[in-house]
Formats: sequence, C-alpha cells, structure tokens
Amino acid sequence: MYGDYLCPYCRRLKSVLDRLRATVGERATYAYRQFPNEKAHPGAEFASRAAEAAGRQEKFWDMHDALYAHEPQLSEAAVLEIARSLGLDMARFRRDVDDEAVRGRVEEDLADGRRAGVTGTPTIFVDGVRYDGAWDFYSMLEGLDRPVGVRVQRTARAFANLPTSAGLVLLAAAAAALVCANSPLAATYQQLVGSQIGLGPPRGGIWLSVAEWCSEGLLAIFFLIVGLEIRREISGGSLSEPRAAAAPVIAALGGVLVPTAIYLALNPGATARGWPAPADTGLAFTLGVLAIFGGRASASLKAFIAAYAVVSDLLSVAILAIFFAHNLAPGWLLGSAAALGVMLTLNRWRVYGAWPYWALAIMLWLTLHLAGVSGALAGVALAACLPTRPNAAAAPLLAQAATALAELEHAERNLKRAEGSSRRVEQEPVWDWASRNLSAAAARLLSPAERVERDLAPWSTYVVLPLFAFTAAGIPLAVEVGGAEALRVLSGVALGLVIGKPVGIVMATWLGERAKVLAGPPDVAPAAFVGAACLCGIGDPLSILMAEQSFSGGDLAAVAKLGVLVGSVTAAALGAAVLALSPPPKTKV
Repeated sequence: MYGDYLCPYCRRLKSVLDRLRATVGERATYAYRQFPNEKAHPGAEFASRAAEAAGRQEKFWDMHDALYAHEPQLSEAAVLEIARSLGLDMARFRRDVDDEAVRGRVEEDLADGRRAGVTGTPTIFVDGVRYDGAWDFYSMLEGLDRPVGVRVQRTARAFANLPTSAGLVLLAAAAAALVCANSPLAATYQQLVGSQIGLGPPRGGIWLSVAEWCSEGLLAIFFLIVGLEIRREISGGSLSEPRAAAAPVIAALGGVLVPTAIYLALNPGATARGWPAPADTGLAFTLGVLAIFGGRASASLKAFIAAYAVVSDLLSVAILAIFFAHNLAPGWLLGSAAALGVMLTLNRWRVYGAWPYWALAIMLWLTLHLAGVSGALAGVALAACLPTRPNAAAAPLLAQAATALAELEHAERNLKRAEGSSRRVEQEPVWDWASRNLSAAAARLLSPAERVERDLAPWSTYVVLPLFAFTAAGIPLAVEVGGAEALRVLSGVALGLVIGKPVGIVMATWLGERAKVLAGPPDVAPAAFVGAACLCGIGDPLSILMAEQSFSGGDLAAVAKLGVLVGSVTAAALGAAVLALSPPPKTKV
C-alpha cells in the first residue's frame, strides 16, 4: 500500500487492512510505501520520515500504527510525543528524522509510486498488479484469496497490460488461419468459415457466411472503437486542427493513386481491371502490427494511421460501389440516411441513454448491408453520433459521494447502538438513496461515448479482431503463377502494396505540408513515419473482395489474392524493421 499518514482515507482504510492481516495471517505479506502529499496535507512528509526513523530502532510498525491511530491534526510536536511514548532514543530519533538517507528513502518510495502510476492515496497493489476493486473487507479478501474467477480476471488484465498483447493475439489468429488453410485441416476450415448463419427466413432474411459476419458484422465494433479514438483526437488531440485533420485524407488519396499507377504500369492490357486490389489498407492488421512497436510510435502517429486507414476503407467502399455496382441497391441508402439523421438529432437533443443509439445503429447496419455497402461502417457512424458531455467538476461529485457514504455510516452506527434490532443497513431507505447518488456520481465521470469505449475496447481487441483475422487470413498458397498474365497481376498487386502505399502516403503528406494545406503528425521521427506508412501496405478482406470482384473469380482472382497476401506480409516485415530501427518518440506514447 502507498499511503499518507495524514490522508483521511488511508486512516479509514487501516481498519480494513488490520482485519485482512488478522484473517489471512502468514499467507500474505503487507508492505507499506511512503507517499506523502505535502501540498494537500502539510506535515505528511515529516510523519513519513518519522516512521522511517523509528524503523532504525526496530519500531517502524509501532510508529506506523500510532500515527494512524492519532486524531488529526498531527503536528510535529505530536509526532515527537508519540516517539517518546514508544520508548525511542529521542536524541537518535531527532538526528535520524533529518538524516539525508531517511529523506532519500521517502523520496525513493515517492518516485517508485509515480513510476507505478500512483496518483493518490491509498493505492494498493497485490502481487505487483494495482487493485482497483472496492475497499470493503470482503472485496479485498477476494483480491487476496483469489478464487478462480478473480485469478482469470487478474491474469487477463496482466496480459492486456503488455504493450504488444493486442498485436500478438491478432497475428497468432492470422497465423493459425494460414496453417489451417494450407494443411489437412483445409476442408474443415473452409467449411467452418463458409458456413451460413442467418437472421430471418431462408428467403428474405439476411444470411451470411461466418467470415462475412466477422468482417461485416463484428468488425463494426472495431470501427466503433477506432471512430471514438479518432473523434477524441479531433476534439482535443493531435487532429484538432483542420490542417491536421486534412492530413489522413490527403495521405489516403495518395495511398490509393500511387498503388493504382504501379499496377496499371505493369498491367496495361486485359489484366488492368485488377487495379482496385492494392487500393485498400487493412485497418485491423495495420494497427495490430503497429501495437507491437507501440514504443516507437507516438500517440499522434497512431491517431494519424487510424484516421488514414478509416478514410482508406471509405475510399475502398466507394470504389466497390462505383466500379462494381451490380449489387448496389441505392434505395436502401435512404433508410441509412434516415437512421443517421435520427442519431444526429438525438445527439443534438442531448439524449444520453445508450439504447436508442444502439437500435438505430442496428437499423443503419441493416440498411447499409441491404444497399450493398459494408455494414461495418455503421460503427464509424455510431462513433460520430454518440453524445459527449463537458467534464464534470470534481468538488460537487465529491460532496455528493461523501454525503451518501456519511449517511450510510451514520445509519450503520445507529443500528449498532439500537438494542435488540435485527435490521441491517441495506434494509434501510437510506441504502437505496445512497446507492443511487453514488451511481450517479460515478456515471457522471464518463460520457456515454467514453463508457462505450471503455466497455467495448477489450472485446474489440481480444475477441472481434482475432475472430476477424482467423476467418479472413486463411488464403490457400497453392496457386499457379507460371503464366505472363499471372506474374503481372501478382507483381502489380504486391508491388502496389509494398512500394506504392508508403510512397503514396509519404509523398502526398510531404507535398501537402509544402503546400501548407495539411499538417502531419507532430513529434514523429521521419523513420517512424516511413515505417508506419510501410505497414499501411497490409491488405485485408476488402482487398481480397476487390480482387475477387475485379476478375469475377477464376485463376487470376486467386493470383490477385495471393498478391495481397505476399504484399501484406512483405509490407508488415518492412514496416516492422523500419520502426524497430527508428528512435523512440520524444512525447509520451
């Protein structure tokens, strides 16, 4: 525990900690770290030094308990009186309190706490993992005894805290798909991802394969999270300036035009119709690989790449709608516009309940799908429409929460004093009133958009993206590429992704900056920007879909898909190598 002897909350928590120590006994070791907040509690730093000085005379825990047991205010004179009552050698104690080594010990605890993310007291760690649960006895006992559910949750949280965990899970799922698609399990894998799952009757309902549900249905959740992150950057982050917001749009145009030019230069004849294959960027895979090298990519660079990839997907959808419009049903787009309009109206009316937005998002998904447009884009629309709120002032919320808890404590004391009463505090009317006030105060700390992002982000990272990768990356590698046309298609797609993407992104951004129409991400090393641009050469199911649509199936479609895979793997390796060699960002990532 990181504590402050003058912190009233540490003082109140001590009784719970004493009960815990008595209950678990030798099964747990309790360590106390000094974290005095001298600005908030004048004299706290002296009290911490006094405890450390008493420790030199084997009286640390005696001083520790006495300091917390003393009623406020705890002056220096009171601390000296406590030391005298403990039978300490006072001359030595006074020297030790002012000793530089003792001061250094307190400063060392403070520095360790700040590195561990401690911002206030009390802050508790259990086996190196910060405890963020409730501070009542039974909740904290579960945190120590760790039943199976708590152990699973703790292990999952520890893994999620690793900077590379998201990228590792995504790449592992993609690797598993490739193994399954090119092994004796291929038939089973193809049967699994191709199985039809539907809503409604076989005729007239919506029936999609497992792979389509993952890429168009589940991926809407990922687009929602990315959209919320981009919205946060636009409202007050690295994309808040118009010129900064224009950067990913112009970069996405360059990332489509240059790969297309490379492909057409190598395929001037009948195979030219495959030019859309290298146009798209796989947002999920790109951000997954970028997460592995998170220490080399600044927050502004990650926001830029996320925004770029969303714009790239929008351009790819537009390409599919314009050049492969045989399945487009424009009438349904009116329903999409209506759903989007109602969501914007609810936002303007400051409707903060979540369910109307979810209902309209489902309607938007259905109408986009029926219109022939990827329903996953409903996630981006929902992210733009979820309401936000101005940040709440802490003082009124603190007063509300403190009042509710004080009333609960008062009611509990009265019940204990009442002789013969069998009622419990949770049976009193004050319990419901206090719980409502505490819930309201806690809920006000986050806007609806922030709550959705916090609740869905882990599902997006560790469920949605791995399922998407497993169903999308299973491409058979046994494709005949011996003919001249096949070689040109393979080369055009692969080179468009590996060379065209980074060249287009870097050149478009550089020209835009020179023309002063955009501002690239700040505080980004050139090597890191080039490495991230190389990662944008990673394709995804939209790339594969455009390859399929371009050649209407057949052998050249299979070759184009192989080109997407080869180009994506090469772009990922090249981008990872460049990022690994780039200097770390100067700003906090």
